[in-house]
Amino acid sequence: MKMAKTKGSSKKQQKRGIDFKKIKRKIGRKLPPPKNTTNTEIKSKAIVLPEQSVASEKAGLAVSKKGLTLKELLQHTSHHNAKVRKEPLFSFPFEDALMGMKDLFLNHPEELKLHRYAVIEKLRERISDDEKTVRENLYQLLKSVILPGCKEDNQGPVISLMMAYIFNAMTHLAIDVRLMAFKFFDLAVEYHPPSFFSYAEKILQNYEDILRKNQFYLEDKVKLKNALAGLVRCLLLLPSSKEVNLPAKNIPEKKILQAFEPDVPTVFAEYSIIIKKLKDLVPVLVNCFQDFLPVLHDSLDAQSFDCMLNILRSIDLAVAFFIHGIKQGHPESPPLDQSISSVLLKKLLVVFPLSPMHHLSEKDDDRYVILNIVITEIFMHLSEWICPPAVLFEKFLTFVEYVLLEKSCSNARSNKAVREKQISTLIPFIPKLVSRVIGNWKNRLLQAFTKTFQDCSPESSVKLACLAAIEEMIISQEDLLCTVVNDSGLFDYKITWIRELPVLLILLGDRHSSSSKVVLHLLLRLGQRSLLYDDMQGLLKEFYSTDLDKGNICYGPFLRLARDSQELSICCLYYFSQLDSTLLKSIASCCLCHELDPFMLFRIIEVLHSTYKAGHIQISDFISFLITLASRFKVFPGKFRMISPLASNFGSIVNVMGDNSLIFVILEKVILEQISLKPFLDNSCAMLRMLIALDSKPTRLSEQSICSLSNVLSAYLIGCTSVCILSLDPGNLNLCECVPEDDDESMSSIHGQTRRYYLLPSFILFDRSHKLLNLVLNVMGSSINGRSFSLLSGDHICYAKGSSSIINAIVSVLLWLQREAKVQQILYLCKEEIDHISRSICSLQSLEEINVPIEERHIIKRAIDRLKTLTSSLYQ
Repeated sequence: MKMAKTKGSSKKQQKRGIDFKKIKRKIGRKLPPPKNTTNTEIKSKAIVLPEQSVASEKAGLAVSKKGLTLKELLQHTSHHNAKVRKEPLFSFPFEDALMGMKDLFLNHPEELKLHRYAVIEKLRERISDDEKTVRENLYQLLKSVILPGCKEDNQGPVISLMMAYIFNAMTHLAIDVRLMAFKFFDLAVEYHPPSFFSYAEKILQNYEDILRKNQFYLEDKVKLKNALAGLVRCLLLLPSSKEVNLPAKNIPEKKILQAFEPDVPTVFAEYSIIIKKLKDLVPVLVNCFQDFLPVLHDSLDAQSFDCMLNILRSIDLAVAFFIHGIKQGHPESPPLDQSISSVLLKKLLVVFPLSPMHHLSEKDDDRYVILNIVITEIFMHLSEWICPPAVLFEKFLTFVEYVLLEKSCSNARSNKAVREKQISTLIPFIPKLVSRVIGNWKNRLLQAFTKTFQDCSPESSVKLACLAAIEEMIISQEDLLCTVVNDSGLFDYKITWIRELPVLLILLGDRHSSSSKVVLHLLLRLGQRSLLYDDMQGLLKEFYSTDLDKGNICYGPFLRLARDSQELSICCLYYFSQLDSTLLKSIASCCLCHELDPFMLFRIIEVLHSTYKAGHIQISDFISFLITLASRFKVFPGKFRMISPLASNFGSIVNVMGDNSLIFVILEKVILEQISLKPFLDNSCAMLRMLIALDSKPTRLSEQSICSLSNVLSAYLIGCTSVCILSLDPGNLNLCECVPEDDDESMSSIHGQTRRYYLLPSFILFDRSHKLLNLVLNVMGSSINGRSFSLLSGDHICYAKGSSSIINAIVSVLLWLQREAKVQQILYLCKEEIDHISRSICSLQSLEEINVPIEERHIIKRAIDRLKTLTSSLYQ
């Protein structure tokens, strides 16, 4: 039972006070701030100060695409925390800093040249960075931008700033960093090869240390391949016995040791240190190669192949360096260590030839062949110092024969470059092998070599290697080969090789000028040793030119080759025992071509003249060659007066060909026949000069020749007036224009020299034969009434038509004759002929039936006045 609440108790409760009033808040509304909260809000206004913006501070400075200067970009690459460098730092990671530098240096190359040392000092710290991406990005920046940008300057100081950090990375605990350090060093050697010689001992020791740690061979083949490629680059800088074996002209000009001679200390200064380190390194390389041998039984992947190839190439270069030191006889060069030869024979050469366990594709088969070729190179270098076992030697001979026969006959086009490289590597060893083997093996090697030489393409590297081997076997070993009297087989192969050279020269054409030059150089050396055969001239003729139907000429590659190659080909002609007339005709066609360099034209004449004096050209053939050039050589505008020295050269040549009287008898009829065909004026002048070079006073010309020559000379002298007018006014082709009456200019003027050049042969002939002058003047007098006088039809002006033209030309010739001292005396004896010419002109003027324009009448009147002056002076 509940008790009811009393009235008093309820009142007492209502009077009680409330300490904390509870405020009901609605959900989702923001709470008001507390009443005791301190207001920390600070209000301010922006103050704008002029010239204080960031953009204005960078005005005039080179910046990247993101507006950062080089100083700002370098700051982002040098944080002490690797994670910070990798992660965004102020929203700008390390990779972006390198990209910014690349953009800055490409757009502003001067920034790199000015601050290259500061850039290297900052970036070199990242060579041993723990992050792979950092090292790779730095390597790419150095390779693509920084080092190429400094290529024009001395890169020695730039590389030296990096070397301490590269060697520090080579001793890093992480294998990745160590292998990457060798890649950086390879880059340094690529752009500054002398750096290898400055640090040879230390770098070879580091290679030895890294190659002894074979636990990463199968896991890190790519990185090992890069490190070994760097070792190959370094060893390529060392002098090699390969240079000693090559002919002088085949020594590569790019050998770094000689190219950087001012900067690089002589390698022999540290010879003992380098050879000691290499002797320690070679066994390590052999052991490294043996660790890869199990891979051959399964499948030879590309990475393993590259590693094995670089190992073998390093061994080969080291052995070649050892042999070089021994051959040079350097006092610090010890004999080839027996331990090295023993290691190579027992551990490396004994596994030859490398072969797969099962059938492979052609690409995989080529890999095995390449490895075997490098092992063969090692064996060939080593066999120069030690005597290998006969069984092992025969293995290598069999392999060489296989490569020459099988690989050269392969029809697969996809691996053509690979096959050529394989064969080219072995061919330089053929001369030594041929000189060392006897019996059946010598014939087998020569047969394989000859087949390779004949079957390979003309422009291939194999053909060039074969040419070098042929030169060594025929020329360098000539004395050795000549001692084998009964070795007719070797002599037959030698003839086969030599006869292939003209065919090869034609196949090469002018598209492969460097190869053509090699062939021509070999032909010249063969000729110097009397090893050129006359029956080769028939094939060699196509090299110069070939006559086609209807008088057309097909020019060979000779005209389009460089001058040095043309010089070699011309010099080869001297060494044939008897030059064939058909070959001379082919060469003459080239001489008449306007594309031939004038210098080469004179050089051809000079060499052929020497060949004639040596008795290698018949006199009739040589005279025919000279007459062909003198009668058919065309004087083009670009070669104007070029025939002048040519004609003088002809005159000096025929004057020393032998007995002048006999030579004159041969030339007299030929020259008159050619001049009667009315060639160009320059050609007629050249042949006249040849004639007077052999003639004497009184003349040796027969009566019949004098009569024939009178008709030719009269036309020739009339033609001279046109050329003299052209020399005064090249645009004037009108023969009615007189040669100036006051033509007393000195012979030093252009007009005087031109007139003298053309008229001198006629003056000399008139001085030697007075009858010839009489006949020429009679022909001129009779031509006046003919009203048309045929000039030399080949000249620029074919005919002088009209009485005024003929009269003007004849009077000009008489004036020239009168001014010549020697001819003037003879001209006095010809007063009757001159009077006949004067009467003919006057009678022609007085004839009423001739309708002559007033201009021509004036010209004839002037000519008559000049002729009267001439006759009066003669009578006085």
